[in-house]
Amino acid sequence: MSDLRLSVAMGDYDRTRPIADGRVRIDGVDPAVMLLTPEEMFFRAMRHRAFDICELSLSSYVISVARGDPHYIAVPVYLSRAFRHTSIYIRTDRGIERPEDLRGRRIGIAEYQLTANVWARGLLEEDHGVRPSDIIWVRGGMDTPGRPEKIALDLPADVSVEPAPEGATLNGMLAAGEIDGFIGPRSLRCFDEGHPQVGRLFGDSFAAAEAYYRRHGVFPIMHVLALRRALADDHPWLPGALLKAFARAKDMAQDALHDTSAAKATLPFLEDSLERARSLMGADYWSYGLAGNEKTLDAFLGYHRAQGLSPRRVAVEELFHPATLEAFSL
Repeated sequence: MSDLRLSVAMGDYDRTRPIADGRVRIDGVDPAVMLLTPEEMFFRAMRHRAFDICELSLSSYVISVARGDPHYIAVPVYLSRAFRHTSIYIRTDRGIERPEDLRGRRIGIAEYQLTANVWARGLLEEDHGVRPSDIIWVRGGMDTPGRPEKIALDLPADVSVEPAPEGATLNGMLAAGEIDGFIGPRSLRCFDEGHPQVGRLFGDSFAAAEAYYRRHGVFPIMHVLALRRALADDHPWLPGALLKAFARAKDMAQDALHDTSAAKATLPFLEDSLERARSLMGADYWSYGLAGNEKTLDAFLGYHRAQGLSPRRVAVEELFHPATLEAFSL
């Protein structure tokens, strides 16, 4: 029997590259690999169901589960994880010295439901008492005017979301001082280019993230791997094959990082950062699977429901195909 020819859309990361270049094989699958940006992947997947297997926004996926009509089913492969203290940008000339100073401010967002924004709002409320309703949210395109939400939302009545002016971009508005800050998974160009009045809310975001992890034991999950439900129904071996292959690819990436004979990433202080992460989070600092990640997933699902994005509180056990929640042993 020939392998299934399936489309696989994912980001170009060290932990996915062994799948893309064929060093790791997905049992029973002949993959047509597409290495895409998150914005393109998520838009095409959620609007047009364009891929057989794809990386998905955790937030968008949870909305589909909560609404009872998920076209995709996830496996516990977390292709993107990040502490989101780096994702909150401010005008440094507005007297914003601490998170509590965001109350009453106008903060730009590309989409309200983005996973990074859910985590950022969650940490602002849980650790600093700043609720989503305390901020005026200005939604628009980062570099192109008029970016739409991928998914229609029904937000709480006390949450204020207004569109950016026609023709305006969030980058231009922050640079001109027309908004007080920005939250998102990507930085705006004005920050990257060194605008003198644009900075991060958390000046030492590394230390802030470490303190957050010590308090909560949570390493935020951004993206999961998912496949069409119909494919999982027709080929019940496929979810397990995906978990096996992507876990192997991630292990290869971590093995390469741990080989200190020559740096595998174009980044100074790589060994120091790696040791710092292991000291704080343990040897399996980027784990896949459900075991060990329940606390992180439960925290996200709580934030998601509290922020009005889920019409009901989704249970952790609903997220993943049951075949990926247990494994054989010798």
